[in-house]
Amino acid sequence: MTVCPCGSGNSLEGCCGRLHQGLPAPDAQALMRSRYSAYVMGQVDYLVSTTLPAQQATLDRAAIAQWSASATWLGLEVEHCETHGGQPEHAFVTFTARWHDDSGEHSHRERSAFVQRDGRWYFIDPTAPLKAGRNDPCPCSSGQKFKKCCAGYLIG
Repeated sequence: MTVCPCGSGNSLEGCCGRLHQGLPAPDAQALMRSRYSAYVMGQVDYLVSTTLPAQQATLDRAAIAQWSASATWLGLEVEHCETHGGQPEHAFVTFTARWHDDSGEHSHRERSAFVQRDGRWYFIDPTAPLKAGRNDPCPCSSGQKFKKCCAGYLIG
């Protein structure tokens, strides 16, 4: 059995592997764990496809691939997940990822935002530009104004 890199203790096939094959993540924490596993396994297409669609074209695929390949991934710790109701549903996942590269060992603690649209969860990347003003339609396609939908989750 190949153990899933996300730290769940489950098999890859029974955990993040199912999501990498196209099964929708049941919640934001599962998506975040599967994204960590995708970094470990160099699955750039998955990382792009699970980012908010309005941000996907702005992602630097080469940089993602380079970081994924140059790091030795040391582990993931999920600290907290908070899901907010509403339409669309939003969530925050707080985690720490650890890795080693040519410049040493690193850890990164983050509180990531996620939104669920049409039965799928997406990562809202705070580093990828969103071309939306406060009164523009939200880039998540909820039909709401940006300020009433995802804008508050980018500040988190």
